Amino acid sequence: MNPWVAQAIRKIEADFNRSSDTHLIPLAIPGLPGIALYFKDESTHPTGSLKHRLARSLFLYALCNGWVKEGTTIIEASSGSTAVSEAYFARLLGLPFIAVMPKGTSAEKIRAITFYGGRCHLVDDPAALYAESRRLAEQLGGHFMDQFTYAERATDWRGNNNIAETVFRQMTLEPHAIPAWIVVGAGTGGTSATFGRYVRYRGLDTKLCVVDPENSVFYDSFKTGRRDIECQGGSGVEGIGRPRVEPSFLPSVIDEMIRVPNAATYGALHFLEQVLGRRCGGSTGTNLYGVCELTSAMAARGETGSVVTLICDDGNRYLESYYDRAWLAKQRVDIDPWVARFRRWFEKGVW
Repeated sequence: MNPWVAQAIRKIEADFNRSSDTHLIPLAIPGLPGIALYFKDESTHPTGSLKHRLARSLFLYALCNGWVKEGTTIIEASSGSTAVSEAYFARLLGLPFIAVMPKGTSAEKIRAITFYGGRCHLVDDPAALYAESRRLAEQLGGHFMDQFTYAERATDWRGNNNIAETVFRQMTLEPHAIPAWIVVGAGTGGTSATFGRYVRYRGLDTKLCVVDPENSVFYDSFKTGRRDIECQGGSGVEGIGRPRVEPSFLPSVIDEMIRVPNAATYGALHFLEQVLGRRCGGSTGTNLYGVCELTSAMAARGETGSVVTLICDDGNRYLESYYDRAWLAKQRVDIDPWVARFRRWFEKGVW
């Protein structure tokens, strides 16, 4: 093996050895005493999000495939969190990094990428991210990581400390150790593919629900079976939802999908700040909406059990958007009715 590649892999594995697992946080729901809810807090990774796991896997995958060598410029199409995490690993290996991002990506994420030595290349049309990333890679002789294609391939879904394995290990001593539902969003589709495959591989009686923002194609693709659906613009929730059906999205491992209004997502974040005592990123709000739908249906059927979802990243990255009342007003979004609805679900079990 190339000595530099061998050393690069060793550096990534050493970084993993220095890291601990993320917490699984329970949230008791007074209105639904027979149902236990848990949040896997991925915001505590060194780069502050679930995408830290993906970035590590993508770098190892690219190194072991011979795509990345000493001096290779790394290029990624990303709305933020994946780029932050990849910038971290690029700096660890001494490689240049460029994030191709849509204009309008939060200033906090841009600052995080530049903090790790990355450069941000902004484009007007989110649908142009892929073509522009390929063009830059060709021009610079670099490597386009392409998270949207390789997310489900780079992660070892059978184990090796993937997120599904860690969740089920942490649930072992809980009253309902095998969750009735796992609830996640889809950006690349890699996380849902990992959970869906792992559940089947282990023969577990757990269903997977994927939640999707209102301006995204995944929900329609799941319902129709079509992969050629497209839409215009961003989803309104950074990190999840896409204008095209990504190669890593595997509907065959998903049991249910729920479409979520963006106003509900933003309202959920403000409600979660009240009951969790922390700010969460946008996709966590989308997750909570799905949790409310599923737990309400469980209660109506007289079922008990547990539900696990994710805190995907830190809400402090969104102080100038989702947590800013002026920004919400500019979007013509009234979150107060949604905050009240989440509160009613929490206190009375009524959705």
